[in-house]
Amino acid sequence: MRPMAVLLAIASALLAIGPVHAEQVRLKDIAEIEGVGEEFLFGYGLVVGLNGTGDSSNYITAQSVSNMLRRLGITVPPEQIRLRNVAAVMVTAKLPPFAKPGSRIDVTVSSIGDARSLVGGTLLPTPLRTPFDPETVYAIAQGEISIGGYRFGARGALAQKNHPTVGHIPGGGIVVRGMEVKLADGESLTLVLDDPDFTTASRVVEAINAKFGSKIASAIDGGTIKLTVPQRYKGDLVRFIAEVENVKVEPDTVARVVIDERTGTVVIGKDVRISTVAVAHGDIRVEISTTAEVSQPYPETAGQTVVVESSRVDVTEEGGSVALIESNATIGQLVAALNAIGATPQDLIAILQNIAKAGALKAKLIVR
Repeated sequence: MRPMAVLLAIASALLAIGPVHAEQVRLKDIAEIEGVGEEFLFGYGLVVGLNGTGDSSNYITAQSVSNMLRRLGITVPPEQIRLRNVAAVMVTAKLPPFAKPGSRIDVTVSSIGDARSLVGGTLLPTPLRTPFDPETVYAIAQGEISIGGYRFGARGALAQKNHPTVGHIPGGGIVVRGMEVKLADGESLTLVLDDPDFTTASRVVEAINAKFGSKIASAIDGGTIKLTVPQRYKGDLVRFIAEVENVKVEPDTVARVVIDERTGTVVIGKDVRISTVAVAHGDIRVEISTTAEVSQPYPETAGQTVVVESSRVDVTEEGGSVALIESNATIGQLVAALNAIGATPQDLIAILQNIAKAGALKAKLIVR
């Protein structure tokens, strides 16, 4: 199946399903309790056991190895160290909010020197700290690195898969100190939406108040909701939070089109519309027009006279091939029309960007 056909299938499915049924989701999937979040950890370490793919003449690596050997009672000047099986790395991890000493966390290992690959390497014990508290160690990382790729070369020839200078160690970090989490003062809590939106915030307030039968929630702004802990939950805050997290609400979303030019990926959200516009792109000409029509009900019926928009999309390729759509001017129909004449995802990306610049794309365009 061609890339454009795959894109059409995905877009058509999403656009067809989206407007029909707006699914409710749990609050825990779209919001967090303020003060309860992950902390970022980082540290500097050494990876050993590389098969000649480590750092070449990196002085930082040599100095680090010299310091490590000195702590073991072996003195070797850094300038005398010649290593290709060791690499200097930065180690990063995320510390969950309620992690206790002894808990395991995943770590990521990234080369900071000129190492060609970390395949087969083992990370030596590395203390991990937070950026705001560099004196306190919260976890120790160590273990064999999983790469999921390779890099081999000889005499100018090179074979590489994925990114061999970045690897992961699942469960490679052991927590030695947990983060202190304070759930406010026990009288109130603050709920923070992952994607701030005034409509969603209003719906969340209504859903929570309906759940508990009293006005305990109020929106401070589009992304922050203050909760007053009911009297019956004062001694059981965990139960109160659990019930709040499972309240279901229908979040509102902004119409968006996300474009990744590097990979040629286009992701189209629901409710995306295009107003009257004509675009010529290379051999492709796109014409989109929207007209207002009156829908008149039959006599002796309870219907009302309403104005509806009727849109028309014409896509022409040099050579006479024409695709015609008479419906609402949606992105899905534009994709279908372009697919009918064999356009590529790159054509769609360029056309969408120019439609947005002309002010005809009724959605937020995000380019990465």
